[in-house]
Amino acid sequence: MQFPHPPAPQFAPAQSATVASELRYEDLAQDGRIMPIALPPTLSGLWRTTLVKHEGARNALATGVMPILTRLTLSTLDQPIRVDRPIETHAGFELAHARDGDGVTRLFLLIWSDVRGMAGRVGPRQADGALVPAGRLFAEHTFTRPLAPPDQRRVTRFDVAGYPEIPEARYEFPAPTSAGALPANARWLDDLAPDPTPIVFTLDQTDSNQHVNSLVYIRVFLDAAQRRLATAGERMTVRSRAVDIAYRKPCFAGDRVHSQVRLFDAGGLPGAAGLVAGDDGKPRCYVRVLFGT
Repeated sequence: MQFPHPPAPQFAPAQSATVASELRYEDLAQDGRIMPIALPPTLSGLWRTTLVKHEGARNALATGVMPILTRLTLSTLDQPIRVDRPIETHAGFELAHARDGDGVTRLFLLIWSDVRGMAGRVGPRQADGALVPAGRLFAEHTFTRPLAPPDQRRVTRFDVAGYPEIPEARYEFPAPTSAGALPANARWLDDLAPDPTPIVFTLDQTDSNQHVNSLVYIRVFLDAAQRRLATAGERMTVRSRAVDIAYRKPCFAGDRVHSQVRLFDAGGLPGAAGLVAGDDGKPRCYVRVLFGT
Protein backbone atom coordinates (compact mmCIF):
# COMPACT_ATOMS: atom_id res chain seq x y z
CA MET A 1 0.00 0.00 0.00
CA GLN A 2 1.23 3.48 -0.92
CA PHE A 3 -0.39 6.89 -0.77
CA PRO A 4 -1.87 8.11 -4.07
CA HIS A 5 -0.18 10.64 -6.34
CA PRO A 6 -0.35 11.40 -10.08
CA PRO A 7 1.73 9.22 -12.40
CA ALA A 8 4.93 10.66 -13.83
CA PRO A 9 4.58 12.08 -17.34
CA GLN A 10 6.99 11.77 -20.24
CA PHE A 11 9.35 14.57 -19.34
CA ALA A 12 10.09 17.24 -21.92
CA PRO A 13 13.70 17.75 -23.04
CA ALA A 14 15.80 19.65 -20.50
CA GLN A 15 13.29 18.92 -17.72
CA SER A 16 14.90 15.86 -16.14
CA ALA A 17 18.23 14.70 -14.78
CA THR A 18 19.92 11.50 -13.62
CA VAL A 19 22.37 12.13 -10.80
CA ALA A 20 24.50 10.00 -8.47
CA SER A 21 24.78 10.86 -4.79
CA GLU A 22 25.89 9.36 -1.49
CA LEU A 23 23.83 7.99 1.39
CA ARG A 24 24.23 8.75 5.08
CA TYR A 25 24.05 5.89 7.57
CA GLU A 26 20.80 7.30 8.98
CA ASP A 27 19.17 7.05 5.54
CA LEU A 28 18.81 3.25 5.81
CA ALA A 29 17.30 1.04 8.48
CA GLN A 30 19.47 -1.64 10.08
CA ASP A 31 18.32 -4.13 7.45
CA GLY A 32 19.29 -1.86 4.54
CA ARG A 33 15.86 -0.56 3.53
CA ILE A 34 15.71 3.13 2.72
CA MET A 35 13.78 5.55 4.93
CA PRO A 36 11.09 7.76 3.32
CA ILE A 37 12.64 10.84 4.89
CA ALA A 38 15.87 10.10 2.99
CA LEU A 39 14.16 10.64 -0.38
CA PRO A 40 13.62 14.45 -0.51
CA PRO A 41 17.36 15.32 -0.38
CA THR A 42 17.85 13.34 -3.60
CA LEU A 43 16.02 16.12 -5.47
CA SER A 44 19.06 18.38 -5.09
CA GLY A 45 20.53 16.96 -8.29
CA LEU A 46 17.54 18.08 -10.38
CA TRP A 47 17.58 21.54 -8.83
CA ARG A 48 21.33 22.06 -9.20
CA THR A 49 21.80 20.61 -12.67
CA THR A 50 18.51 21.52 -14.38
CA LEU A 51 16.11 23.89 -12.62
CA VAL A 52 18.63 26.57 -11.64
CA LYS A 53 19.72 26.77 -15.28
CA HIS A 54 16.23 26.73 -16.79
CA GLU A 55 15.36 30.00 -18.53
CA GLY A 56 11.81 30.11 -17.23
CA ALA A 57 12.80 29.30 -13.65
CA ARG A 58 15.48 32.00 -13.62
CA ASN A 59 13.21 34.63 -15.16
CA ALA A 60 10.30 33.82 -12.83
CA LEU A 61 12.56 34.10 -9.80
CA ALA A 62 13.77 37.49 -11.01
CA THR A 63 10.16 38.74 -10.87
CA GLY A 64 9.59 37.36 -7.36
CA VAL A 65 7.66 34.25 -8.45
CA MET A 66 8.83 31.13 -6.59
CA PRO A 67 7.67 27.50 -6.36
CA ILE A 68 6.91 26.78 -2.71
CA LEU A 69 6.75 23.17 -1.52
CA THR A 70 3.14 22.36 -0.59
CA ARG A 71 3.04 18.54 -0.58
CA LEU A 72 5.38 15.54 -0.44
CA THR A 73 4.34 11.94 -1.07
CA LEU A 74 7.09 9.45 -0.29
CA SER A 75 7.13 5.69 -0.74
CA THR A 76 9.80 3.04 -0.25
CA LEU A 77 10.31 -0.59 -1.16
CA ASP A 78 11.46 -3.58 0.88
CA GLN A 79 14.63 -4.06 -1.19
CA PRO A 80 17.78 -3.60 0.93
CA ILE A 81 20.52 -1.50 -0.62
CA ARG A 82 24.11 -0.75 0.34
CA VAL A 83 24.85 2.41 2.30
CA ASP A 84 28.49 2.37 1.18
CA ARG A 85 27.71 2.66 -2.53
CA PRO A 86 26.25 5.61 -4.47
CA ILE A 87 22.56 5.80 -5.28
CA GLU A 88 21.17 6.96 -8.63
CA THR A 89 18.25 9.37 -8.84
CA HIS A 90 16.22 10.03 -11.97
CA ALA A 91 14.00 13.07 -11.46
CA GLY A 92 11.98 15.31 -13.72
CA PHE A 93 9.49 18.16 -13.53
CA GLU A 94 6.34 19.37 -15.25
CA LEU A 95 4.49 22.67 -15.05
CA ALA A 96 0.74 22.46 -14.52
CA HIS A 97 -2.32 24.57 -13.77
CA ALA A 98 -5.51 24.16 -11.76
CA ARG A 99 -8.92 25.51 -12.78
CA ASP A 100 -12.13 26.48 -11.11
CA GLY A 101 -14.74 26.65 -13.85
CA ASP A 102 -13.23 28.58 -16.75
CA GLY A 103 -10.56 30.36 -14.74
CA VAL A 104 -7.03 29.34 -13.76
CA THR A 105 -6.63 29.37 -9.97
CA ARG A 106 -3.06 28.15 -9.40
CA LEU A 107 0.16 27.20 -11.17
CA PHE A 108 2.33 24.30 -10.05
CA LEU A 109 5.79 22.85 -10.37
CA LEU A 110 5.40 19.07 -10.04
CA ILE A 111 8.41 16.81 -9.53
CA TRP A 112 8.75 13.02 -9.65
CA SER A 113 11.84 11.14 -8.55
CA ASP A 114 12.89 7.49 -8.64
CA VAL A 115 15.79 6.34 -6.45
CA ARG A 116 17.85 3.24 -7.17
CA GLY A 117 20.56 1.74 -5.01
CA MET A 118 22.98 -1.14 -5.17
CA ALA A 119 21.29 -4.33 -3.97
CA GLY A 120 22.85 -5.94 -0.94
CA ARG A 121 24.07 -5.21 2.55
CA VAL A 122 27.22 -3.75 4.02
CA GLY A 123 29.95 -6.32 4.50
CA PRO A 124 33.56 -6.92 3.46
CA ARG A 125 32.68 -10.08 1.52
CA GLN A 126 29.62 -8.67 -0.23
CA ALA A 127 30.09 -8.34 -3.98
CA ASP A 128 28.62 -5.31 -5.74
CA GLY A 129 25.14 -6.02 -7.05
CA ALA A 130 22.88 -4.42 -9.62
CA LEU A 131 21.07 -1.11 -9.19
CA VAL A 132 17.53 -1.78 -7.99
CA PRO A 133 14.51 0.46 -7.20
CA ALA A 134 14.50 1.64 -3.58
CA GLY A 135 12.02 4.51 -3.34
CA ARG A 136 9.86 7.05 -5.15
CA LEU A 137 8.88 10.66 -4.48
CA PHE A 138 6.24 13.09 -5.70
CA ALA A 139 6.58 16.76 -4.80
CA GLU A 140 3.93 19.43 -5.34
CA HIS A 141 5.15 23.05 -5.44
CA THR A 142 2.74 25.96 -5.78
CA PHE A 143 3.95 29.11 -7.51
CA THR A 144 3.50 32.23 -5.42
CA ARG A 145 4.96 35.67 -4.74
CA PRO A 146 5.91 35.15 -1.08
CA LEU A 147 7.34 38.65 -0.62
CA ALA A 148 4.37 40.48 -2.16
CA PRO A 149 1.36 41.87 -0.21
CA PRO A 150 -1.14 39.10 0.66
CA ASP A 151 -3.61 40.08 -2.07
CA GLN A 152 -0.88 39.88 -4.74
CA ARG A 153 0.75 36.55 -3.88
CA ARG A 154 -1.34 34.15 -5.97
CA VAL A 155 0.10 33.36 -9.41
CA THR A 156 -2.34 32.37 -12.19
CA ARG A 157 -0.18 32.97 -15.28
CA PHE A 158 3.45 33.42 -16.21
CA ASP A 159 4.74 36.51 -17.95
CA VAL A 160 8.37 35.53 -18.48
CA ALA A 161 10.43 34.04 -21.30
CA GLY A 162 11.00 30.30 -20.94
CA TYR A 163 7.66 29.44 -19.34
CA PRO A 164 4.29 29.21 -21.12
CA GLU A 165 1.74 31.77 -20.01
CA ILE A 166 -0.47 28.90 -18.81
CA PRO A 167 1.05 25.40 -18.70
CA GLU A 168 -0.79 22.83 -20.81
CA ALA A 169 -0.98 20.12 -18.14
CA ARG A 170 -3.92 20.30 -15.73
CA TYR A 171 -3.48 19.19 -12.12
CA GLU A 172 -6.41 18.30 -9.89
CA PHE A 173 -4.65 19.03 -6.63
CA PRO A 174 -6.03 17.31 -3.52
CA ALA A 175 -7.10 19.33 -0.51
CA PRO A 176 -4.34 19.62 2.12
CA THR A 177 -6.63 17.94 4.66
CA SER A 178 -6.49 14.75 2.57
CA ALA A 179 -2.95 14.19 3.90
CA GLY A 180 -4.49 13.68 7.34
CA ALA A 181 -7.37 11.49 6.17
CA LEU A 182 -7.93 7.75 6.44
CA PRO A 183 -6.33 5.96 3.47
CA ALA A 184 -8.48 3.84 1.18
CA ASN A 185 -9.19 0.33 2.49
CA ALA A 186 -8.05 1.22 6.00
CA ARG A 187 -9.92 1.54 9.30
CA TRP A 188 -9.45 3.79 12.30
CA LEU A 189 -8.19 2.23 15.53
CA ASP A 190 -8.76 5.19 17.87
CA ASP A 191 -9.81 8.83 17.96
CA LEU A 192 -7.79 11.92 17.07
CA ALA A 193 -6.00 13.04 20.23
CA PRO A 194 -3.09 15.36 21.08
CA ASP A 195 0.37 13.97 21.70
CA PRO A 196 1.42 14.81 25.27
CA THR A 197 4.83 16.16 24.22
CA PRO A 198 4.89 19.66 22.69
CA ILE A 199 7.86 20.69 20.55
CA VAL A 200 9.55 24.11 20.67
CA PHE A 201 11.72 24.85 17.64
CA THR A 202 15.20 26.36 17.85
CA LEU A 203 17.65 27.39 15.15
CA ASP A 204 18.67 23.71 14.94
CA GLN A 205 15.40 22.99 13.09
CA THR A 206 15.66 25.90 10.63
CA ASP A 207 17.31 26.21 7.22
CA SER A 208 18.47 28.90 4.80
CA ASN A 209 14.87 29.61 3.77
CA GLN A 210 14.57 31.38 7.15
CA HIS A 211 12.02 28.99 8.66
CA VAL A 212 11.72 25.46 10.03
CA ASN A 213 12.91 22.89 7.50
CA SER A 214 10.17 20.91 5.75
CA LEU A 215 11.56 17.54 6.86
CA VAL A 216 11.43 18.52 10.52
CA TYR A 217 7.62 18.28 10.52
CA ILE A 218 7.86 14.67 9.33
CA ARG A 219 10.25 13.83 12.16
CA VAL A 220 8.02 15.56 14.72
CA PHE A 221 4.96 13.64 13.57
CA LEU A 222 6.83 10.32 13.33
CA ASP A 223 7.98 10.71 16.94
CA ALA A 224 4.42 11.43 18.07
CA ALA A 225 3.00 8.54 16.06
CA GLN A 226 5.56 6.12 17.46
CA ARG A 227 4.75 7.24 21.00
CA ARG A 228 1.10 6.51 20.25
CA LEU A 229 1.99 3.06 18.88
CA ALA A 230 3.97 2.27 22.03
CA THR A 231 1.13 3.46 24.27
CA ALA A 232 -1.29 1.26 22.34
CA GLY A 233 0.94 -1.77 22.93
CA GLU A 234 1.89 -2.20 19.26
CA ARG A 235 5.14 -3.94 18.42
CA MET A 236 7.91 -1.42 17.83
CA THR A 237 10.04 -3.36 15.35
CA VAL A 238 8.53 -1.28 12.56
CA ARG A 239 9.80 1.40 10.20
CA SER A 240 8.02 4.09 8.23
CA ARG A 241 7.31 2.87 4.69
CA ALA A 242 5.36 5.76 3.20
CA VAL A 243 4.64 9.38 4.16
CA ASP A 244 2.15 11.90 2.79
CA ILE A 245 2.42 15.49 4.07
CA ALA A 246 0.72 18.73 3.02
CA TYR A 247 2.18 22.01 4.24
CA ARG A 248 -0.05 24.90 5.29
CA LYS A 249 1.95 27.48 7.22
CA PRO A 250 5.65 27.79 8.13
CA CYS A 251 7.07 27.75 11.64
CA PHE A 252 10.02 29.73 12.97
CA ALA A 253 12.54 29.45 15.78
CA GLY A 254 10.70 29.88 19.07
CA ASP A 255 7.38 28.52 17.81
CA ARG A 256 5.74 25.70 19.76
CA VAL A 257 3.71 22.98 18.04
CA HIS A 258 1.56 20.03 19.10
CA SER A 259 0.91 16.87 17.09
CA GLN A 260 -2.58 15.39 16.93
CA VAL A 261 -2.53 11.71 16.05
CA ARG A 262 -4.98 8.96 15.15
CA LEU A 263 -3.94 5.33 14.49
CA PHE A 264 -5.29 3.22 11.64
CA ASP A 265 -4.94 -0.32 10.33
CA ALA A 266 -4.28 -0.82 6.62
CA GLY A 267 -4.50 -4.50 5.75
CA GLY A 268 -2.64 -5.54 8.87
CA LEU A 269 -0.10 -2.72 8.70
CA PRO A 270 -0.19 0.03 11.34
CA GLY A 271 -0.38 3.67 10.37
CA ALA A 272 -1.07 7.10 11.80
CA ALA A 273 -2.68 10.26 10.46
CA GLY A 274 -3.28 13.72 11.83
CA LEU A 275 -1.71 17.14 11.91
CA VAL A 276 0.88 19.38 13.51
CA ALA A 277 -0.65 22.60 14.89
CA GLY A 278 0.64 25.73 16.56
CA ASP A 279 -0.44 27.22 19.88
CA ASP A 280 -3.08 29.13 17.94
CA GLY A 281 -4.67 25.81 16.96
CA LYS A 282 -4.06 26.39 13.25
CA PRO A 283 -2.54 23.45 11.33
CA ARG A 284 1.03 23.87 10.12
CA CYS A 285 0.72 20.63 8.15
CA TYR A 286 -1.37 17.48 7.73
CA VAL A 287 0.48 14.16 7.80
CA ARG A 288 -0.14 10.45 7.43
CA VAL A 289 2.37 7.64 7.64
CA LEU A 290 2.26 3.94 6.92
CA PHE A 291 4.48 1.64 8.97
CA GLY A 292 5.66 -1.86 8.15
CA THR A 293 7.79 -4.59 9.64
